[in-house]
Parts: sequence; C-alpha cells; structure tokens
Amino acid sequence: MSFNELKTDMQERVQKTIESLKKDFSGLRTGRASTNLLDSIMVDAYGSVVPINQVANVSVPEARMLSVNVWDKNLLKHVEKAIRESSLGLNPMNDGVGLRIPLPPLSEERRIELTKIAGRYTEDAKVAVRNIRRDVLDKIKKMKNDSEISEDEQKRYEEEVQKITDNATKEMDELLKAKDVEIKQV
Repeated sequence: MSFNELKTDMQERVQKTIESLKKDFSGLRTGRASTNLLDSIMVDAYGSVVPINQVANVSVPEARMLSVNVWDKNLLKHVEKAIRESSLGLNPMNDGVGLRIPLPPLSEERRIELTKIAGRYTEDAKVAVRNIRRDVLDKIKKMKNDSEISEDEQKRYEEEVQKITDNATKEMDELLKAKDVEIKQV
C-alpha cells in the first residue's frame, strides 16, 4: 500500500469519525426542537425493535414542539411509551391521532450535564482519531523497516499524518465550542 492510499484511507476514517460526532451532537437536546432529537429512540413494533423513523414521521411545527405522526395508529401507545422511557426527559401528549411533544426550557443543571456529555463525545472522537493516527504511523514504520521508503520519507509522512490529526482535533474542538454556545444560549 502506498502512502497516498494510506493518507486517503486515514482522511476518510477521520471524516467518518467527525460525522459520527456531529450525529452524536444532533441527538443532544438543547431546548430547540429538532427532528434528530428522537433518532436514538427505538420502538417495540410488530415483535421487533425498530428506530422511531421507521414507524412515524417526526416534524417541528413550532420552535419548542415536536410532532410525531405514527403511520399505524395501533403503534401510537408503543411510540409514546418509548419516548417517555427514553433518557431525553420528554413527556409526549397523545391526541389520539399523533403525539405532540413540548420541549421544556433547560435547567442550569441540565445545561451543565449536556455540556459534559458533549465534552465526552468529543473526547471519544479524539481518541478514535488518535487510534487511526497510531495505526497509520505503524504502517509507515513497517514500510520503513521493509525498506519501501527512506528515513526522510518516513519523517515527511509522519508529519503529514500529524497535520491531518491536528486539523481533525481542531475541527472537533470548534464543533464542541459551537455546541456549548448552543446549549448555553437557549
């Protein structure tokens, strides 16, 4: 495997890690309604457990309100139960046709907790990127040991790998900073 292939593979893996972090952040409730908020909820339907988006349509009719329109009305109670029992702290109102979920304002305690959770997500993503870096550096070292590349090339490649890692870390820090602002604003 050439260094360019290694580098491309690393960039793809790092980008997937950043996308995963963004997805984790989208599931954090910040007081503003977002259809992504319910993505992690699993519903017991037809004898199996499925994501909520496979049994219902989630929309945002107002800034602090989610609307869940269940396609099969027999599943309405199951969806309501799944939302109520989730760790999101939401209290859905069943109107017989669908669910309306008001988003209460966040308490200061909950904001602090959300900030810590966002920090944990970011640290986990950084660890994943460092593991990717270590994996690539090991492959570069092996290429050097197998006399496929010179010592100068090894140093240059290692610097490029570090640059990719630093850029990813910087981007993740910026995402965290933006999420913190979003959590504190609402």
